[in-house]
Amino acid sequence: MTSQTKTAAAAGTWTLGDLEINRIGFGAMRLTQNGEAFADDAVPSDRGRAIGVLRRAVELGVNHIDTAAFYFSPLRSANELISRALAPYPEDLVITTKVGPGRDPSGAWIAHATARELRGQVEENLRQLGRDHLDVVNLRVVGSDSIAERFGALAELREAGLIRHLGISNVTPEHLEEARAIAPVVCVQNMYGIGVRPEHDAFLRTCGELGVAFVPFYSIAGDGRQAGASGAEAEEVRAVARAHGASPAQVRLAWTLQRGAHVLAIPGTGNPDHLEANVAAGALRLTPDDLAALDALHGRGA
Repeated sequence: MTSQTKTAAAAGTWTLGDLEINRIGFGAMRLTQNGEAFADDAVPSDRGRAIGVLRRAVELGVNHIDTAAFYFSPLRSANELISRALAPYPEDLVITTKVGPGRDPSGAWIAHATARELRGQVEENLRQLGRDHLDVVNLRVVGSDSIAERFGALAELREAGLIRHLGISNVTPEHLEEARAIAPVVCVQNMYGIGVRPEHDAFLRTCGELGVAFVPFYSIAGDGRQAGASGAEAEEVRAVARAHGASPAQVRLAWTLQRGAHVLAIPGTGNPDHLEANVAAGALRLTPDDLAALDALHGRGA
């Protein structure tokens, strides 16, 4: 499928709390360097090109950007690029950030923030983005331990007006239940895609029943994660792509969006051509036969 004239509005909309967004958004992780994100030997991205990609995304109707203060390379910060490219921000732009993990100035990962340290991470995002509040903050979780204390700390910052809405990332259904007992949760951000964690299908459906957005990450890259898509593409995906004149990446995004009206997409890229193709994927409508073939592939964990 061609990307000309396709905008993010073609994917439809969802409301995060009281914030209406187009369902296909933009992930900022890959803006800071070329090659694998966070790799020590990756080449810093071209600053002008990254700023251009962000501005073009907004021109294409993207009004949901996912970022984090720990998205940085030796010469680039995703938050700083977003601020430079888009401030003063469009009124309808929703910026979602993540807290929990941290990196020291050298880029090394450090222990996850305690409940007390989360305020500093929130304030860091506010400073870098030049905002007086954050639209949505996701608590990024590692492991299965209770999140009550940390999520409770973010709920207090929400009450104080520093955060508008809360979400959680890399979590289990038990985490969602625990968080919702403390404060409203507008989104769950988990790794998911064709053949990636089919055991999360039920969790995705539960989120829809609760009115909580499900936001997959690595829906194109799959097991390649931050390194990007790698290896040979499954024939089922390539066959659907051929039938629609689309790329396999577009098929993967379209399949994800068709999992439910509450499912959002946040593909990331520093390449303007890839950006146009990703946004255009929101207009791709898969047929029942397409979905049956892709669902079967997904179920096999392929």
